[in-house]
Amino acid sequence: MSQMVMVSGGVLVAVVCGVVVRKQAPEIALVLTLCAAVAVLVAVSGELGLIVGYIQRLAQAGGISQELIAPVMKTTGIAMLCKFTADFCRDAKENGLASAVELAGTVLGLVAAMPLLQGVLSLLEELLS
Repeated sequence: MSQMVMVSGGVLVAVVCGVVVRKQAPEIALVLTLCAAVAVLVAVSGELGLIVGYIQRLAQAGGISQELIAPVMKTTGIAMLCKFTADFCRDAKENGLASAVELAGTVLGLVAAMPLLQGVLSLLEELLS
């Protein structure tokens, strides 16, 4: 909870500064926004490690192979990074780039999930033969 309060407080300060600066220098406001977003990501990056460790322990307890967990984690990471980048592009009024990032994220997410799809296909082939 206290970490969220710190993140929220820092973001609110950055928003107020960005609004004030945007009138005179929009490019500086954009850099300020990017710096604040990176600071938030750095602040919560340690918690991400805890989540990954927890998911791995759950997979081991449930007897789920690491080969099945890795593609899910990769796809989730791609989706999160894609959303962050596309939102930043939209803030910079670059809607075309935002759409390109979303398309790339979709393609790369599907590529990351291919091992799961191959596993399902193998299972179906075994059941049919």
